[in-house]
Amino acid sequence: MLAKSTRVTDLVQLLTPEGERIDHPGYPFEISAEEARALFRDMTLVRRLDVEAMALQRQGELGLWAPLLGQEAAQIGTARALRPEDFVFPSYREHGIVYSRGVPFSDLLELWRCTSFSGWDAEKFRMAGYTLVIGAQTLHAVGYAMGVQRDGAEEAVLACFGDGATSQGDVNEAFVWAATQNAPVVFLCQNNHWAISAPAETQARVPIYRRAAGFGFPGVRVDGNDVFACLAVARTALERARAGEGPTLIEADTYRMSAHTSSDDPKRYRADAELEEWRRKDPIERLRAYLTKNDLAGEDFFAALETEADELGARVRADCRALPDPDPREMFDHVYAGAHAQLAEERAAFHAYLDTFAD
Repeated sequence: MLAKSTRVTDLVQLLTPEGERIDHPGYPFEISAEEARALFRDMTLVRRLDVEAMALQRQGELGLWAPLLGQEAAQIGTARALRPEDFVFPSYREHGIVYSRGVPFSDLLELWRCTSFSGWDAEKFRMAGYTLVIGAQTLHAVGYAMGVQRDGAEEAVLACFGDGATSQGDVNEAFVWAATQNAPVVFLCQNNHWAISAPAETQARVPIYRRAAGFGFPGVRVDGNDVFACLAVARTALERARAGEGPTLIEADTYRMSAHTSSDDPKRYRADAELEEWRRKDPIERLRAYLTKNDLAGEDFFAALETEADELGARVRADCRALPDPDPREMFDHVYAGAHAQLAEERAAFHAYLDTFAD
C-alpha cells in the first residue's frame, strides 16, 4: 500500500495509531499484504503466549513471568529484520524475539519453571539465554560483536535492554567499547516508560536515543508500537552493522501495559488514565486497523488466526504442565568449578531442611 502522507519528526513512524500508513523520508518502506498479515500473526501469537504464561504463573505452574504485553511490535518488527546468522543477546522480556528465532515455547517455559538454566541451545537458535542481571548482556553483545568483526564475518549482533538499564554502568561501558571498536552491534532499548516503579523521566533528562551522539554513533527514536517502523529502522541499523559502519542505538518508544513481572503490582505506582491512553496505541489493534481499512484481511483471516491462537494456548498449557517439577537441590550445582567448603556446608544444611518435609 502507498503511504497517504509524510511526517517529519524525531520519532520514526510509518503507521499511525489509527492504522493510517504514512511515509518517513529517512526510511523508505514497502510491504506486501502477505507480509503485513504475517506480522499481525506473529504479534497475535506472541501475545497469546504471554497471556497464557501469566495465567500459568498465577496457577503456580511457573515461578515467575515477565510480561511483554504492549511491546509486541518493537520485538517482532526488530526480530524480522534479523538474518539467520545474526546473534541476539536478550534481557528477560524478549519473548517475541525468542519466538521469531524459532525457539519452541516449551524451551522458553523451562527457564521460568526453573527446570533448566537457560532453556535453549544458544548456538542453534543464534540467541543467548535470558539475562536477569540488568544491562550485563550489552557487554556480552559487544564482546561477541568484536569477535565477529575480527573473524571477518558479515553478521550483526543485537543487544536488547530496557530504559532502566541505561542507568547501569555496564550499558555505558558497552557503548564506549562499541564506539571505539566500531563493533557491528545494534542496541535496542525498549523504552516502556517504567523501570519497575521508576518512570523514565527520573532517569533521563533527554530522550535516550540522543545519548548515542555522546559516544560517537547514531541514535534513532522509533514508535515502538508501530511494527512497520520498527522493522524499517532495525533493517537499516543491522545493514549498517554488517557493512562495517559500526553501532546504532534504537530507542523504541513503547509501553509496558502489564506488570513488570508477575510479582509486581503496577497499580501502586501508575495511574489508570495513563494505561488507557496507551491502550489506544495498542500495536496489534493498529495493524488490524490498517489491514481492515485497506481490505488486506477479512474476517476469515482473523477467525482462522483466533483458532490458531486457541490451539497455541492449549499447547502452551499442556507443554508447561508436562515439564518436570524443579529439584531445589540443583541450585547448588555449577556454582563453582570445583569443591567449595562453604557451598558444601550450605548444601548439607538445605538438604537437611528439605528432609524435614519427607513423609
